[in-house]
Amino acid sequence: MRIYLSPPDVSDTERHALVRGFDSGWIAPLGPEVSAFESELAENTGRSRCIALSSGTAALHLALLDAGVGPGDRVLVQSLTFSASANAVMYTGAEPVFVDSEAGSWNMDPDLLAEALSSNGERYKAVMTVDLYGQCADYERIEAICAQHGVTLIEDAAEAIGATYRGKPGGSFGASAALSFNGNKIITTSGGGALVTNSETTADRALFLSTQARDDAPHYQHSELGYNYRMSNLLAALGRAQLAGLEAKVEKRRANNNYYRETLGDLPGVEFMPEIEGGRSTFWLTALTIDPDLAGLDRETVRLALVEREIEARPLWKPMHLQPFYSSNKMIGGGLSDRLFANGLCLPSGSNLTDTEREEIVGIVRNVAGAA
Repeated sequence: MRIYLSPPDVSDTERHALVRGFDSGWIAPLGPEVSAFESELAENTGRSRCIALSSGTAALHLALLDAGVGPGDRVLVQSLTFSASANAVMYTGAEPVFVDSEAGSWNMDPDLLAEALSSNGERYKAVMTVDLYGQCADYERIEAICAQHGVTLIEDAAEAIGATYRGKPGGSFGASAALSFNGNKIITTSGGGALVTNSETTADRALFLSTQARDDAPHYQHSELGYNYRMSNLLAALGRAQLAGLEAKVEKRRANNNYYRETLGDLPGVEFMPEIEGGRSTFWLTALTIDPDLAGLDRETVRLALVEREIEARPLWKPMHLQPFYSSNKMIGGGLSDRLFANGLCLPSGSNLTDTEREEIVGIVRNVAGAA
């Protein structure tokens, strides 16, 4: 049986939740499950408001619009991320400018961010950090830098629900944050996301825009452009069941990460993604790098050996500044994220990964390394 990188972890609890939503009669979009899910997500992230949406990308888009980002603006975005982070900036007509990572977390480098915001003649409307692979960025420094320069901070916490940084939960940083519940995330609603914020104005604006910007009238009236971005009641029921088991899922993924470190950490040239000081990563995915000069083999050799045995493994995110579509965009830094992509590998990390499956994965990696 194929071993996937991060498959959904569901049980009868989720099935019963879906039946509950179905039996309630609220089959059409919205309903009591959506309201309850929003309340529970707000509490989980330490926010006062939450708007449940169709995707994390939708949340990023709405957060940018709320920050006043539009045509002609520039937004600083972490380069080492999934394309949704940069794409959401493009949806507004603005231009993403990419920032390299720092070694302590693999997230946005605060020094490069400060340098960019201090450059004469350079003006940025917003900053979008990304909590890579379940780990929060260095928000102690990043929030202070953004406040100093009067720039709105948006947290892309799509991979980091359940994480903490200096006692604060992932999703609690910046003016607003985006969560994702895609099928491969720690918790899933099949497809979905949410925007969380402490601003009533931001939440109300996101709610208005996400429901096609319908004016308060007895007929369908629209005075501005809106979007069909809301989550359905049935998917929210699934999300509530998943959220109730979040901590157990986080613990299992952290246990996976610890197992990989203990069984592979002695191999020459192998280094795991560091855990930021003061932070607690969910290790949504266990990520490591393989230095070919020290290991005698490269990342692709290991990945293909796993694929041959029906085990899914993937390189790290290809940085945005290396993507064909964004190749002409400005990049600040670039050395670290380039190296991470060249040598990085993500191993199967699901919270339903069995001990036998973990042993098989480690056995293959060690055999390949031993042969090299």
